[in-house]
Amino acid sequence: MAAIIRPSTTLRNNYSEISRTCREDRTPVIITQNGIGDAVLIGIQEYNQMTAELELLRALADAEEDVAQSRIALVQETFDEIRSALSVDE
Repeated sequence: MAAIIRPSTTLRNNYSEISRTCREDRTPVIITQNGIGDAVLIGIQEYNQMTAELELLRALADAEEDVAQSRIALVQETFDEIRSALSVDE
């Protein structure tokens, strides 16, 4: 996905157009200040997708770490332990 680069003055003067580009085209807009990249504007849909993907990647990394540290159990054993714990509480 190619980003669009715009100076901060364009953001101030043409916010609606830039917002529409981010939202409809799902294209990020890099805002520059004095010719240097300063911020990135993305649509809310892109933001939500990126954060969901990041959460998934973190969960997968945690799971890989659990496997590497031998913190694993068979699903059936886990369910049996849960059932036992629940039946003791009754």
